[in-house]
Amino acid sequence: MNSLRMIDNWPVPNAAAVVVSRTGATAAHGSTGRRFPLASVTKPLSAYAVLIAVEEGAVELDDPAGPEGSTVRHLLAHTSGLAFDEDRPMAEPGTRRLYSNAGFEALGDHLAKVTEIPFPQYLYEAVLQPLGMESTELPGSPAKDGVSTADDLARFAAELLAPRLLSSATLDEATSVAFPGLKGVLPGYGSQSPNDWGLGFEIRDGKSPHWTGSSSSPRTYGHFGQSGTFLWVDPEADAACVALTDRDFGQWAVDAWPPFTDAVLAELRG
Repeated sequence: MNSLRMIDNWPVPNAAAVVVSRTGATAAHGSTGRRFPLASVTKPLSAYAVLIAVEEGAVELDDPAGPEGSTVRHLLAHTSGLAFDEDRPMAEPGTRRLYSNAGFEALGDHLAKVTEIPFPQYLYEAVLQPLGMESTELPGSPAKDGVSTADDLARFAAELLAPRLLSSATLDEATSVAFPGLKGVLPGYGSQSPNDWGLGFEIRDGKSPHWTGSSSSPRTYGHFGQSGTFLWVDPEADAACVALTDRDFGQWAVDAWPPFTDAVLAELRG
């Protein structure tokens, strides 16, 4: 795909991008076998492990977890009330969309406690190993410490387009708005009303400004990371896209990512 060559003009030392279709076909450009820090693109992987645990019966979405009154569902949807990077409640659960690394760390702790399996091991056995993501690891926080390649994340993107590890019903719930109508701050893009999220996945809906494209469907979901990384799935385009870089998110990404996504979608649509 010619549109993928746009990453050659990004002001980054190294970059890789892969587009995946629902049929499993892929197009790739750049250092797709290079390992990059994922930052918050770790969260969808961690969320997927939790959702698998739900289907396996190890946990339930409405089990208490995190601060008083919070549940697994609240933690996945960034509505537990926990602060961004502190185990400190700032709101009643379900009342505000407070993006929280601490919430995902509470999720990891909860799953490890109930399964008696360290979270990185659970993630490996539930998600990474079955998908053949052998270059991916979680050496620390389930919120932000994943390391992976574009090739591996493309395997995860293919799973999101045609799930094998989860039921379609569970993935549909995870990629639909949880606790609708809540306001919140989308990191890097300011206040959004509403600030829609599913269970571990950010949902584009009508957000503006946004890191995806102007032609991305409202049903688009995914995540971006402060290490200059993103993964989106656009169900209406029947496609997903992964882009990894080794330059921290900043104005360069705000400027570069939306036109890149629009060019990818235009090429997919012919």
